[in-house]
Amino acid sequence: MAPSTDRIVGSLLGLACGDALGAGYEFTYPEPDAPISMTGGGGFGWEPGEWTDDTQMAICIAREAATGHLEPAAVGDRFLDWIRSGPTDVGIMTRAVLSAASTGQDLPAVATDYCRAHPRCAGNGSLMRTAPVALAYLGDRGAIVAAAREISDLTHADPLAGDACVLWCLAIDHAIHHAEFDLIDGLEFIASERRGFWTEKIADAESADPGSFTPNGFVVTALQAAWASITQTPVPKDRPAGHLGDALVAAVRIGHDTDTVAAIAGSLLGARWGLSAVPLRWKALLHGWPGYDARDLTRLAVLSAGKGDN
Repeated sequence: MAPSTDRIVGSLLGLACGDALGAGYEFTYPEPDAPISMTGGGGFGWEPGEWTDDTQMAICIAREAATGHLEPAAVGDRFLDWIRSGPTDVGIMTRAVLSAASTGQDLPAVATDYCRAHPRCAGNGSLMRTAPVALAYLGDRGAIVAAAREISDLTHADPLAGDACVLWCLAIDHAIHHAEFDLIDGLEFIASERRGFWTEKIADAESADPGSFTPNGFVVTALQAAWASITQTPVPKDRPAGHLGDALVAAVRIGHDTDTVAAIAGSLLGARWGLSAVPLRWKALLHGWPGYDARDLTRLAVLSAGKGDN
């Protein structure tokens, strides 16, 4: 693969690997020296290498992107088809919103109503799935910003959730194009009254103990946990791409919503280091709804970035 294609595929595979790695530890706090492996299990009895709703919802977005048209309402219809298929695990807010809508076009209004009734509605459920938005509009920052927020708003109407998706998608785009991490670069696209808030939260993630970013169901804390695991995990001098695996293990060690934090981190780590950095043993195990494996995700990522032309 050309380096940019390697990083495009790496973003989706990194998300799925983080998700499957963390699935067996969800809502636990692994001991500091305990080994972290893709053994499955957890509260939902995942198979080794099986991804959860984080990747399942990302696949819904990527499949729509692969058609050449990433229309929010059409993505919403895919979300509704997915939840009607009876997934094993669905976030509380996501389930409530999707269960109250008839079509994808209904979702933004339903999500807004939910948020009015539940003021603490800035969950991490839209951030975990957002990576394919970046792939669909690589190099077009304005389109990434608009789509990231609109697709977040399908289930998560709080502006902080949309902000997090914007920042993370722009960071993925930057990593794919420049092979480096930069989360601050996207702050110009955040409303001025919240820019200082995000500047402080990002700086905290780079300096505070990563274990302090828990519980992490709140989208801001989830972003901080993922960013802390990336920025505070040393890049090995003799094998720089090993940073991907090391940082994903660090993300799981933070605890609580382990699959989601690691999925968020994995999407950016993969965009920086590429598919070639994903351990072979993880790629061999990787699988999940709708009957996909790593090869299917590879093809889907390329199609998403090519808008269906490949």
